[in-house]
Amino acid sequence: MKRYVGILSLALILLAGAVIFSICLGSVSMSPGEVFRILAAGGGKSTHAKILWEIRLPRVLAAVILGGGLSVSGFLLQTFFQNPIAGPYVLGISSGAKLFVAMTMIFLLDRGMMITSAGMVASAFVGSLMAMGFVLILSFRVKKMSMLVVCGILIGYICSAITDFFVTFAEDSNIVNLHNWSKGTFSGMGWEQVGMMSICILLCVAAAFFLSKPMGALQMGEAYALSLGVSVKRLRVALILLSSLLSATVTAFAGPISFVGIAVPHLMKLSMKTAKPLVLIPGSFVGGALLTLLCDDIARSLFAPTELSISSVTAVFLVPVVMVMMIRRRRTE
Repeated sequence: MKRYVGILSLALILLAGAVIFSICLGSVSMSPGEVFRILAAGGGKSTHAKILWEIRLPRVLAAVILGGGLSVSGFLLQTFFQNPIAGPYVLGISSGAKLFVAMTMIFLLDRGMMITSAGMVASAFVGSLMAMGFVLILSFRVKKMSMLVVCGILIGYICSAITDFFVTFAEDSNIVNLHNWSKGTFSGMGWEQVGMMSICILLCVAAAFFLSKPMGALQMGEAYALSLGVSVKRLRVALILLSSLLSATVTAFAGPISFVGIAVPHLMKLSMKTAKPLVLIPGSFVGGALLTLLCDDIARSLFAPTELSISSVTAVFLVPVVMVMMIRRRRTE
């Protein structure tokens, strides 16, 4: 228990430091002392105060909330499929959400209407469930997880191709609105979006946390879970809905973000040396928040003022982790 508390406390301290560092980072430099003064004052009319409250703080909070939610989504999928290489991006679920959000945005923008935050989450949720449905159908026929991953990647490619088809025939102004979002970015976040994503993500994470005990039983096998009185069918439905809503919320606000959902739960499992959901759900949230925030710092500062897509940065750092996981999985089969 001391190990879990120690690692989680260390991760929280690192996350707090990363938040301050991220707020200070940018073309307009700020010292930590100045940041604390502005936060303590609750705002101000100075340029630095406006930059902090209107641009940097919403972006940092969005990276923390969405990164943590995406990591928990990956953990739920790994529990559902009983395999450490399952994740919303790899299985094509994020691509399904991206497709439906793009279709909804194009449809509304063509008619001079703006899509609301709730509308983006709803359309992304429908897309996530549809992609998840295809993955589930394939999982009944494909027994090897490696083949299921390949099928998920193919579903992702199909969704991306259909998305590109719709974008090709969209108005030029709509393409501009879709371009940055479709690559994955936390740029342009506002307090309305932060409030909406906080409600969706935190409620889903709390619900997943309360399911920790039946999830732990399911990890020991379906027969064991049934012997403890766990309704496995209801639990699996809950895992599908929660993981889909989490990944949908992330995709709706920040676009597709690659490999965080698959790599972070595995890294936290290795560091904590446990697979207990009661420990890994908060651990995955904090770890995902920290890693996503650091990757966002790299994306916006490495070639400033040009900003990289967040998925490009997460792929560079996390694809090697996924490759090692797949190699280790292959050796144990």
